[in-house]
Amino acid sequence: MMENVFGVDVAKNWIDVAGPGGHERVGNRDLEAFARRVAAQGGRVAFEASGGYETPLRAALARAGVRAIRINPRRARAFATSLGRLAKTDRVDAGVLRQMATRLDLPDCPPEREEVIRLKALQLRRRQLVEDAKREKTRLTQTSHAAMRASAQRVLRLLRREILQIEAAIAKLIAASADLRGKAELLRTAPGVGPVSATALLADMPELGGLTPRQAAALAGLAPISRDSGLRCGKRRIGGGRKALRDVLYMAGLSAARHDPNLRAFAQRLKAKGKAPKQAIIAVTRKLLTILNAMIRENRPYQHTS
Repeated sequence: MMENVFGVDVAKNWIDVAGPGGHERVGNRDLEAFARRVAAQGGRVAFEASGGYETPLRAALARAGVRAIRINPRRARAFATSLGRLAKTDRVDAGVLRQMATRLDLPDCPPEREEVIRLKALQLRRRQLVEDAKREKTRLTQTSHAAMRASAQRVLRLLRREILQIEAAIAKLIAASADLRGKAELLRTAPGVGPVSATALLADMPELGGLTPRQAAALAGLAPISRDSGLRCGKRRIGGGRKALRDVLYMAGLSAARHDPNLRAFAQRLKAKGKAPKQAIIAVTRKLLTILNAMIRENRPYQHTS
C-alpha cells in the first residue's frame, strides 16, 4: 500500500524521503534510526543506484530487515517524464520513486554479503586505475618533451604497482571465501574466462546462477533491442545494462570465439548468414554468458564437446 512505501533520493551527506508523513531530510548519521522506523511500519524503501552513495542506506536497510528496491536512474527519469514531472529536485525525485514503487511491480534488491561488497570496491578501484593507466599511456605517445615523458613514465610505474596490489587483494579475498573461490574456479573452466573476467562476473553480477538467459543478457546489456515501427523493421542493437561488465565479457567472447571449437563454429555460422564480425562476437558473448549462468546454477564446470 502507498503508506508503506518510502521513496528515497540519495545524496552524499543525506537522503530526502517521501513517505506517509510527507517529505523529510535524514542525515547519513541517522540512517540506522530511519531504517528501524521503516521496519516498525512494515515498509519498503525505493532508491536509485547512485554510484555508491546508496551503499550506507542499503546496508542500514539490510540490518533492519527492510525490503529494498533499487531503481535504474534512467528508468526513474523516464517514469517522471511520463507523469509530466519535468522539474528535477531531490524532493521531487523522492516522490517520483515512491510513486514508481507503488504503481509498478518492481523486484526487491536482496542484501549483499560483506565479501561481495568488498570485492565490488576492489574491482571498482582496479577499473579506475586501469583507465588512468590507459590515459597516461596516451599522454606518453602525445609528447616528445623529455621531462613530460619522464613524468608520464613515473605515473605509469606507480599505477602499475597499485594495480598489482589491488589484484593481489582481490585474489586474497576470493581465496578466503569458499563461495567466491568455488564460483571463480568454475567460471575459469570456460573458454575466454580468465582472472579479470571471472572477478568482474563475481563483483558485477552476483545474481549469476539465479537468472534466466534473458535476464542475464539484459543485465549485461547484451540483449538485442527492437526498433520497429509500422512496416519498418529497424536494426537490432544492444545497450543499457552494466557496461563495465559488458566490456569485459566482450573480450572473453572474442577469445572464446577464437579458441573454443563450438563457439568458433557458432560464430562462423552467423557470419555465413550475413552477420558482421562484431555482431557474431556479441552473439557468442551472449551465448557464453548463458552457459556461465547455467554452470553456476548447476555447480558444474564447462563441458567441452567434440
